[in-house]
Amino acid sequence: MSPSAEAAPALVDVTEEVLEQLLGLAVRDADADEVTPPLGGAGWTPERISWFREYHRAAAAGLDGPARQRSWAISCGGTLAGAVRLQRTGRSPMTYPSLETGIWLARGFRGRGIGTEALRLVKAQAAAYGATLLEAQTTAGNAAALALLRSAGAELGFEAAPSGAAPAVTARLPLR
Repeated sequence: MSPSAEAAPALVDVTEEVLEQLLGLAVRDADADEVTPPLGGAGWTPERISWFREYHRAAAAGLDGPARQRSWAISCGGTLAGAVRLQRTGRSPMTYPSLETGIWLARGFRGRGIGTEALRLVKAQAAAYGATLLEAQTTAGNAAALALLRSAGAELGFEAAPSGAAPAVTARLPLR
Protein backbone atom coordinates (compact mmCIF):
# COMPACT_ATOMS: atom_id res chain seq x y z
CA MET A 1 0.00 0.00 0.00
CA SER A 2 1.21 3.50 -0.79
CA PRO A 3 1.53 6.01 2.04
CA SER A 4 -0.71 8.25 -0.09
CA ALA A 5 -3.67 6.24 1.26
CA GLU A 6 -2.81 7.65 4.68
CA ALA A 7 -1.00 10.75 5.90
CA ALA A 8 2.37 11.14 4.20
CA PRO A 9 5.31 10.35 6.48
CA ALA A 10 7.29 13.27 7.87
CA LEU A 11 10.50 13.56 9.88
CA VAL A 12 9.99 15.03 13.35
CA ASP A 13 12.66 16.35 15.73
CA VAL A 14 13.14 14.10 18.75
CA THR A 15 12.19 16.32 21.69
CA GLU A 16 11.85 14.85 25.18
CA GLU A 17 8.11 14.36 24.63
CA VAL A 18 8.67 12.68 21.25
CA LEU A 19 11.48 10.58 22.74
CA GLU A 20 9.17 9.06 25.35
CA GLN A 21 6.49 8.37 22.71
CA LEU A 22 9.11 6.80 20.43
CA LEU A 23 10.41 4.63 23.25
CA GLY A 24 6.88 3.47 24.06
CA LEU A 25 6.34 2.55 20.41
CA ALA A 26 9.64 0.67 20.23
CA VAL A 27 8.93 -1.33 23.39
CA ARG A 28 5.37 -2.18 22.24
CA ASP A 29 5.97 -2.87 18.57
CA ALA A 30 9.63 -3.53 17.70
CA ASP A 31 12.19 -6.15 18.63
CA ALA A 32 14.91 -4.63 20.80
CA ASP A 33 17.57 -6.17 18.52
CA GLU A 34 16.18 -4.14 15.60
CA VAL A 35 16.53 -0.88 17.48
CA THR A 36 19.43 -1.12 19.96
CA PRO A 37 22.76 -2.86 20.39
CA PRO A 38 22.73 -6.09 22.43
CA LEU A 39 22.88 -4.74 25.99
CA GLY A 40 21.95 -6.58 29.18
CA GLY A 41 20.37 -9.62 27.56
CA ALA A 42 17.42 -10.29 25.30
CA GLY A 43 14.41 -8.01 24.99
CA TRP A 44 13.87 -4.51 26.28
CA THR A 45 16.23 -4.52 29.25
CA PRO A 46 16.81 -1.46 31.47
CA GLU A 47 20.22 -1.09 29.77
CA ARG A 48 18.64 -0.96 26.32
CA ILE A 49 15.99 1.52 27.42
CA SER A 50 18.68 3.74 28.94
CA TRP A 51 20.79 3.45 25.77
CA PHE A 52 17.78 4.37 23.60
CA ARG A 53 17.15 7.58 25.57
CA GLU A 54 20.80 8.60 25.69
CA TYR A 55 21.30 7.83 22.00
CA HIS A 56 18.48 10.14 20.87
CA ARG A 57 19.45 12.85 23.36
CA ALA A 58 23.05 12.80 22.06
CA ALA A 59 21.86 12.80 18.43
CA ALA A 60 19.85 15.96 19.12
CA ALA A 61 23.17 17.87 19.01
CA GLY A 62 23.38 17.06 15.29
CA LEU A 63 26.13 15.95 12.94
CA ASP A 64 28.70 18.29 14.49
CA GLY A 65 27.85 17.24 18.04
CA PRO A 66 29.78 14.64 20.03
CA ALA A 67 27.68 11.74 18.68
CA ARG A 68 28.31 12.88 15.06
CA GLN A 69 24.72 12.02 14.15
CA ARG A 70 21.16 13.26 13.97
CA SER A 71 17.95 11.30 14.46
CA TRP A 72 14.32 11.98 13.64
CA ALA A 73 11.09 10.25 14.51
CA ILE A 74 8.98 9.19 11.53
CA SER A 75 5.44 10.50 11.90
CA CYS A 76 2.40 9.49 9.84
CA GLY A 77 -0.38 11.98 10.43
CA GLY A 78 0.80 12.65 13.97
CA THR A 79 1.29 8.97 14.83
CA LEU A 80 4.88 7.83 15.32
CA ALA A 81 5.97 4.93 13.12
CA GLY A 82 9.71 4.58 13.87
CA ALA A 83 12.94 6.52 13.53
CA VAL A 84 15.66 7.31 11.03
CA ARG A 85 19.17 8.68 11.49
CA LEU A 86 22.12 10.21 9.71
CA GLN A 87 25.68 9.72 10.94
CA ARG A 88 28.90 11.29 9.74
CA THR A 89 31.35 8.81 8.28
CA GLY A 90 34.10 11.27 7.31
CA ARG A 91 36.85 12.60 9.54
CA SER A 92 36.43 16.30 8.77
CA PRO A 93 33.77 17.97 10.97
CA MET A 94 32.85 20.58 8.38
CA THR A 95 32.33 18.40 5.32
CA TYR A 96 29.93 15.53 4.75
CA PRO A 97 30.81 13.78 1.48
CA SER A 98 29.38 10.56 2.89
CA LEU A 99 26.73 10.00 5.55
CA GLU A 100 25.34 6.75 6.90
CA THR A 101 21.64 6.16 7.52
CA GLY A 102 19.66 3.66 9.50
CA ILE A 103 15.94 3.17 9.95
CA TRP A 104 13.58 1.12 12.07
CA LEU A 105 9.83 0.87 11.78
CA ALA A 106 7.38 -0.54 14.27
CA ARG A 107 5.87 -3.81 13.03
CA GLY A 108 2.43 -2.21 12.54
CA PHE A 109 3.86 0.26 10.02
CA ARG A 110 5.86 -2.13 7.85
CA GLY A 111 4.87 -3.01 4.30
CA ARG A 112 2.95 0.23 3.75
CA GLY A 113 5.52 2.29 1.82
CA ILE A 114 6.52 4.31 4.89
CA GLY A 115 10.12 3.10 4.77
CA THR A 116 10.39 4.17 1.13
CA GLU A 117 9.14 7.66 1.93
CA ALA A 118 11.31 7.94 5.07
CA LEU A 119 14.37 6.98 3.03
CA ARG A 120 13.46 9.61 0.43
CA LEU A 121 13.17 12.22 3.19
CA VAL A 122 16.47 11.30 4.84
CA LYS A 123 18.20 11.31 1.42
CA ALA A 124 17.00 14.90 1.01
CA GLN A 125 18.34 15.77 4.47
CA ALA A 126 21.71 14.20 3.61
CA ALA A 127 21.90 16.17 0.36
CA ALA A 128 20.99 19.37 2.24
CA TYR A 129 23.97 18.72 4.54
CA GLY A 130 26.16 18.52 1.43
CA ALA A 131 26.62 14.75 1.28
CA THR A 132 27.22 13.20 -2.11
CA LEU A 133 26.83 9.60 -0.93
CA LEU A 134 24.44 7.93 1.50
CA GLU A 135 25.46 4.58 2.97
CA ALA A 136 23.56 1.97 4.97
CA GLN A 137 24.60 -1.23 6.72
CA THR A 138 22.44 -4.33 7.06
CA THR A 139 22.69 -8.10 6.73
CA ALA A 140 21.90 -10.37 3.80
CA GLY A 141 19.08 -11.84 5.90
CA ASN A 142 17.19 -8.55 6.17
CA ALA A 143 15.05 -8.97 3.04
CA ALA A 144 12.91 -5.88 3.72
CA ALA A 145 15.92 -3.58 4.09
CA LEU A 146 17.55 -5.02 0.97
CA ALA A 147 14.34 -4.54 -1.06
CA LEU A 148 14.02 -0.94 0.18
CA LEU A 149 17.64 -0.15 -0.65
CA ARG A 150 17.46 -1.80 -4.08
CA SER A 151 14.26 0.09 -4.91
CA ALA A 152 16.06 3.34 -4.08
CA GLY A 153 18.84 2.46 -6.53
CA ALA A 154 21.50 1.46 -4.02
CA GLU A 155 24.58 -0.44 -5.06
CA LEU A 156 24.90 -3.38 -2.64
CA GLY A 157 28.21 -4.86 -1.53
CA PHE A 158 28.19 -8.19 0.28
CA GLU A 159 30.95 -9.04 2.76
CA ALA A 160 31.89 -12.40 4.24
CA ALA A 161 30.59 -13.12 7.72
CA PRO A 162 31.62 -15.54 10.46
CA SER A 163 30.39 -19.09 10.02
CA GLY A 164 26.63 -19.30 10.47
CA ALA A 165 26.07 -15.53 10.34
CA ALA A 166 24.35 -13.70 7.50
CA PRO A 167 26.81 -11.78 5.34
CA ALA A 168 27.09 -8.06 6.02
CA VAL A 169 25.80 -5.74 3.31
CA THR A 170 26.88 -2.17 2.64
CA ALA A 171 24.52 -0.13 0.47
CA ARG A 172 25.70 2.99 -1.35
CA LEU A 173 23.27 5.56 -2.74
CA PRO A 174 24.74 8.41 -4.80
CA LEU A 175 22.97 11.70 -4.00
CA ARG A 176 24.15 13.73 -7.01
